[in-house]
Amino acid sequence: MSATAATALERIAELAAIVLFILGLRYLSSPATARFGNRIAAVGMLLALVAVFIANGTLGWWAIAIGIVVGGVIGGFAALRVKMTAMPQMVALFNGAGGGAAALISTIEFFVFQSGGQAYGVPVAMGAVISVSLVLSAIIGAVSAAGSIVAFLKLQELMTGRPITYVGQQVVNALVALAIVALGIWIVATQGLLPPGAYVAMLIAALALGVLFVLPIGGADMPVVISLLNSFTGLAVAITGFELGYNMLIIAGALVGASGTLLTLLMGKAMNRPLTNVLFGAFGAGGGMEVASSSGAVQNVRATTTDDVAVMLAYAHQVVIVPGYGMAVAQAQHSVRELADQLEKRGVAVKYAIHPVAGRMPGHMNVLLAEANVPYNALYDMDDINPEFPRSDVALVIGANDVTNPAARSVASSPIYGMPILDVDKASNVVVLKRSMRSGFAGIENPLYEAPNCTMLFGDAKASVDGLVAAVKAL
Repeated sequence: MSATAATALERIAELAAIVLFILGLRYLSSPATARFGNRIAAVGMLLALVAVFIANGTLGWWAIAIGIVVGGVIGGFAALRVKMTAMPQMVALFNGAGGGAAALISTIEFFVFQSGGQAYGVPVAMGAVISVSLVLSAIIGAVSAAGSIVAFLKLQELMTGRPITYVGQQVVNALVALAIVALGIWIVATQGLLPPGAYVAMLIAALALGVLFVLPIGGADMPVVISLLNSFTGLAVAITGFELGYNMLIIAGALVGASGTLLTLLMGKAMNRPLTNVLFGAFGAGGGMEVASSSGAVQNVRATTTDDVAVMLAYAHQVVIVPGYGMAVAQAQHSVRELADQLEKRGVAVKYAIHPVAGRMPGHMNVLLAEANVPYNALYDMDDINPEFPRSDVALVIGANDVTNPAARSVASSPIYGMPILDVDKASNVVVLKRSMRSGFAGIENPLYEAPNCTMLFGDAKASVDGLVAAVKAL
């Protein structure tokens, strides 16, 4: 193949991949088309790899092939073995890998210039564009990588998920950030003609900032910070594209960065919290009257039985199911679908209420319910389902603690005050499925459980729902 033909083929593969990436994002915006969007985005990634092979010819193809095989094996293993409840952790790890790769590429590029491009040992000036790109890519990628690892450790409960704060924390963070900026400016001003130690110091400081940045974030803010780190990774990848002069990286990184940024803003809006409050508010660290103990102390609640709830559901006109992380942990989505089928056979209208930040990552509940083949048109967003609660006979809450907490409306000292919630307390009856009275992910108590129209069905969510299915069938 001639060089001209190879270049033309590479450009066509790149263009096709970019179009498929954009279409993939478009289709991922709806649960009904998300699977198709995922598939065509995967085809786009395959075409992008074809373009890389063509661009590299025979030079280094084996290294690329090894990378594809290793990455494919890890991705395939994760897709098959990682539980749905561990998806947020996996996203955090993969996100960190992207940021780390961007920082690693910049580090290699820096030392290539330091060696004069070959092995002569005489540093070569990078030029303004490359030096700026290299510095930004290294900093943002390192922050994203280190922050994502801390997010993984918190979500995997290998360290406390609560915010970690200390006196003078923001001052320390500011000093580290200033040191990074100063070193970055030095590298750009000298276009890389400086001792390598300065670059290494900047990289270490950026890694430290990533850790310090995520430590004070916890509780219900974790999905937001994962989304924000995702946007960081996209930005770092796009800048790496400028550094290497590779259009595919620029466009793919820009798409990831833009979508991550939009998602972060939407989640902040859904929680009615500005991004600065998420980053510096130390959600759940204490100080509000609603912070719960972890002892699961007995409160003034009323426990109910499976048979009583089954009667309530079977003779209802409309039931709204509110899924949360408790359903994900118990893997109860298939049982929930079976319960809904039984109720619909009896003429009960069944709807599902989806809060934008239910679970531990955006879309968590949608994916679980889609896995159980729950019809997409039965899923209702918060704004659409809230007017339905006053017309509903039963709201069946399955492990959704924080997004149903009425303290968000009425308790000014609560950490979630002002956050839009699902108005389950306005239903005629509320049944909450929980293992115990322990607090939810945000670590705050829920006064809903003491409301006169609320009863608690204690136990594993799947066992409880299976019991309800059997009891409804027996009526």
